[in-house]
Amino acid sequence: MNEVTPVLLAGGSGTRLWPVSRKSFPKQFAPLLGKETLFQASALRLSGPGYAAPLVLTNADFRFIVTEQLGEIGIEPEAILIEPSGRNTAPAVLAAALYASEQDPDALLLVAPSDHAVPDVAAFRRAVDAGVPLAKAGRIVTFGIQPTRAETGYGYLQVAGGPDQQTSDLERFVEKPDAATAQRMLADGSFLWNAGIFLFSARTMIEAFRQHAPDFIAPVSQALADAQADLGFLRLAPDPWNGLRDQSVDYAVMEKADNLSVVRFTDHWSDLGGWDAIWREAQDGAPAPRGAVTDARSTAIDCDNVLMRSDSEDMEIVGIGLKDVMVVATSDAVLVADMNRAQDVKLAVSALKARDKRQAEAFRRDHRPWGWFETLVLAERFQVKRIVVHPGASLSLQSHVHRSEHWIVVSGTARVTVDDHVTLVTENQSIYVPLGAVHRMENPGKVPMVLIEVQTGVYLGEDDIIRYEDRYART
Repeated sequence: MNEVTPVLLAGGSGTRLWPVSRKSFPKQFAPLLGKETLFQASALRLSGPGYAAPLVLTNADFRFIVTEQLGEIGIEPEAILIEPSGRNTAPAVLAAALYASEQDPDALLLVAPSDHAVPDVAAFRRAVDAGVPLAKAGRIVTFGIQPTRAETGYGYLQVAGGPDQQTSDLERFVEKPDAATAQRMLADGSFLWNAGIFLFSARTMIEAFRQHAPDFIAPVSQALADAQADLGFLRLAPDPWNGLRDQSVDYAVMEKADNLSVVRFTDHWSDLGGWDAIWREAQDGAPAPRGAVTDARSTAIDCDNVLMRSDSEDMEIVGIGLKDVMVVATSDAVLVADMNRAQDVKLAVSALKARDKRQAEAFRRDHRPWGWFETLVLAERFQVKRIVVHPGASLSLQSHVHRSEHWIVVSGTARVTVDDHVTLVTENQSIYVPLGAVHRMENPGKVPMVLIEVQTGVYLGEDDIIRYEDRYART
């Protein structure tokens, strides 16, 4: 059997799981259901015998997060394609098909979002195996989930076969229904949830675009032809890409094609599209007493059907007498909402953006290719940060126009360059970086290096950086 190449879509920035998911670090990179992130779980689910190394499509902001998280689970990608801008899934799917076709026009590709929950990995792989002969025969295979409730948050697939058939032809796509329609479709038995997962050969998908969305072919081909290799990434050319229309592969191709088949998946699946879904997942197989789902930093007293979650070590949540409420806290924001309003969490993001609040899109912790930093104190003329640098990593050689810096190492060892002087700074030692000095910080050790940085100056923005040399090719 041909190996299946996973195509992991990891460029989204969903808002329905705010405040844990934000534009700067969205839900696919967060450990929402266990120690592994959703992205890592997706990559592991589609690895091993029968699967080739994955293709990953993401954006420039997430490229180093992708490589770091894949490295943590021991997966080496076939390629990481960097999208210059978000244009929905149609261009991404076509880019993956064109890329794979250069090596093998009949390569089998499995396109999957990287933020879904599928607990039974073996069952899912069996479903993929069932779709492989169809994909080899020139069908586009989509995966339909056996519905367990009248869900209004999903699109549906109407299939020709009965519930005892694992594979059948697709009759039509159905948009997200209202409650009454969803109830009728659930009772009908011929409707499945649309998981947004597709299996096909590269040749078949390229031909489908030629027939149904030909205007995508030339610009996506040009973006791939003019792509630039960059530190193990492949940056698609921005000019042809940015001119593409924003459209999903469902609208561009799938709803027009007549060669679609459906594999029915009867085991558990969730797109984790809201905090109500997280609440349900936490009780899969083991319902919480009175439906009160809590974590180690949350306490529910006389509560029914609640989700209480704190992602901050310093934030304890206590709920008393609550019902049908979700409370989600991070170090800088708290969401309190009716459980039935889970799909409206995105309204909180819009409200915060209208007030120009950082919490709408960014965290205190800012991830970088060399590690991360978080702001501990921010005042008018000074800022205090905690900085963590990965073993062997280094910040760029840089200077600042408006601020000076004082570094205190609290764990590990830093190799610090200040103008022409190179110094090893160990735990409990400090060094001063004057305004305008050309400087660099490196971690020469084998464990993470942690330091406290105190900035002083008239302007403390992250754009006050002049880079002279950077191993991560940032401009």
